[in-house]
Amino acid sequence: MLSRLGALLQEAVGAREPSIDLLGAFVEHWKGITHYYIESTDENTPAKKTDIPWRLKQMLDILVYEERQQAAGEAGPCLEYLLQHKILETLCTLGKAEYPPGMRQQVFQFFSKVLAQVQHPLLHYLSVHGPVQKLLRLGGTVPGSLTEKEEVQFTTVLCSKIQQDPALLTYILEGKKTIARKKAPREPTALPGETASAKDKEQPHSKATDTGPCRAQALTPQLPAETEEPNGGIGESNLITSLIGLCKSKKGRVALKAQENLLLLVSVASQAAATYLVQSSPCCPAVVEHLCQLYQSMPTFLDPADIAALEGISWRLPSAPSDAASFPGKEALAAFLGWFDYCDHLIMEAHTVVADALAKAVAEKLFMEILQPQLLHVSEQSILMATALLTALLRQLRSPALLREAVAFLLGTEQQPAAPEDSACTLCTHLIRHCDHLSDEISIATLRLFEELLQKPHEQIIHSLVLCHLEGRLYVAWGSPEPESYEDNLDLEEDPYFTDGLLDTGFQPSTKLPPAPATNLDGKTAVTEIVNSFLCLVPEEAKTSAFLEETGYDTYVHDAYGLFQECSSRVAPWGWPVALTPLDPHEPERPFFEGPFFRMLFDRMSRILEQPYSLNLQVTSVLSRLALFPHPLIHEYLLDPYINLAPGCRSLFSVLVRVIGDLMQRIQRVSQFPGKLLLVRKQLMGQVPGEQLDHQTLLQGVVVLEEFCKELAAIAFVKFPPPGPHLGLSPPREGHV
Repeated sequence: MLSRLGALLQEAVGAREPSIDLLGAFVEHWKGITHYYIESTDENTPAKKTDIPWRLKQMLDILVYEERQQAAGEAGPCLEYLLQHKILETLCTLGKAEYPPGMRQQVFQFFSKVLAQVQHPLLHYLSVHGPVQKLLRLGGTVPGSLTEKEEVQFTTVLCSKIQQDPALLTYILEGKKTIARKKAPREPTALPGETASAKDKEQPHSKATDTGPCRAQALTPQLPAETEEPNGGIGESNLITSLIGLCKSKKGRVALKAQENLLLLVSVASQAAATYLVQSSPCCPAVVEHLCQLYQSMPTFLDPADIAALEGISWRLPSAPSDAASFPGKEALAAFLGWFDYCDHLIMEAHTVVADALAKAVAEKLFMEILQPQLLHVSEQSILMATALLTALLRQLRSPALLREAVAFLLGTEQQPAAPEDSACTLCTHLIRHCDHLSDEISIATLRLFEELLQKPHEQIIHSLVLCHLEGRLYVAWGSPEPESYEDNLDLEEDPYFTDGLLDTGFQPSTKLPPAPATNLDGKTAVTEIVNSFLCLVPEEAKTSAFLEETGYDTYVHDAYGLFQECSSRVAPWGWPVALTPLDPHEPERPFFEGPFFRMLFDRMSRILEQPYSLNLQVTSVLSRLALFPHPLIHEYLLDPYINLAPGCRSLFSVLVRVIGDLMQRIQRVSQFPGKLLLVRKQLMGQVPGEQLDHQTLLQGVVVLEEFCKELAAIAFVKFPPPGPHLGLSPPREGHV
């Protein structure tokens, strides 16, 4: 009985196996689709209400099932039928006709699923990558189309395939000639619409020897080391332009996915593929063109305060934060900053070849052709907006390649120090002049630009602006002995920065000036004297912070410590010296020039008592940023009060000494000076209403001067702290270390 049952089961299995005709079923479903176009007369029925989606799904399932039954690397008869009968080509044509309505959506879905689920390499075949190129052009010609979701899914599959095999890049980006052959399923390799026999005559690569009844050639995924531009150029629309178009979609998810796909594409690991992407595709021009279009779409003028306040813009969240104040042009500005952040991210993640090319394109098209003319324009409005936007771009910039281009654009490539008589009209020269512009707004905006620039991790910035002028220490007097005491270096009766009537004013330094420190700056005594020199610089009659809470020296030490640690880690790779180079007595004496940047800052600092409060804050902020750099030349020139200056030279401390002398003259003409000064400080802190006072600019300048001296003292303290565990201790009281 059991043996009889087993025999029947065996017969049933044997009879069932031959009935599975995959090829027949595949052909039947394909003919069902083509017959629809022959038999149907209703042109308004949507494709999804016909049996076309179901038949396409069955064809896909058959291809996937067939592949599982085949040996690895072999193509089954259904796949060969797909290739030989140009089914993808036909589907592409049906999608272009959009008949029945919604057919294009079905075609995109079928292409995506076939390429994603069929593991056999397909994109090397002309009957596959030809229709793929046409389908990309089809999507690219319909901006904002209803098939955006399907289009971005299609590009996702293509970019993933290229990431796995960079050689596919030349086949998906149209126009690449076939360059080799290998054994594979037979297919007509002529262009769609041509016969196989015509292909055999015209194509430079002929068929390989057949190894079976259904074998044919495919294109070898191979890239030359140097790829020339195919067919004289790239077509108007391909994978790149399709992705750029999808990046512009109003649908946030579609745009984000397209950006991720483009990011995947430019990060190809192959040198040859990256070179091809740069030389033979519109990748870099298309990305930068969209950036420039977004710039041009902004209003002709935006308030610099609005530009500075719009922070937190990311390419993943390009819209302006909902809690940000609304202003005209806000969304356009957010879109521009978001795409710039995306360009910066592309450059950071891309292959080096692509990154360099894209960075140069941004510098040429945006910096040179758009921003530079506006920075050099006679219109103050153009200068102000361009400067504020450039500052915002620097704040977002992270990629080394684009930073390198930005530094070259702003500062040039010349590394030699400028001479006082130099009148070179470089962009850097113009920007430094803008810091001392008649318009306070332009001066403040340009100083902010330089402050942002000084926070970027590029050695040329600090070298071009500062260090190249300090090298050689020409500001130090030759052959003069070290002063025995601080009074020897600052004899008030003979110091040219003070007038003869200074000692008759009744205002004296707040404490007795300390003795001179040791020549090295790594001991506690030296730090003590340097800090005290700045804290005692402002006379007691001009100080007001002691009358208010939380305005002392402690806060500055805490802030300076964090900023100094950040600055030190940023410059650590540059290998700066830790000590000064001794003066060479055999070096020929040359005149010292502080450089146009220091000259501008010192000139501005010397006018602190007559400049607006906001401008003074920005000038002192830039000087504080400079003082934080852990270079011995910068420390000596900006923070060493005991430096023996050469004739005609000035340092930051000497400028401050002269400002104090000017202050002692001016405050004689202000009645009730201490009371008014305290009132102004309270106004600046928002503790009392801000009513207009006589000499208000002077009084505000004195407040800034006092705070700046405390800030410099704190910076000196954290740069060269006394030995031992000091960071856990409270800093010294104001005026004492």
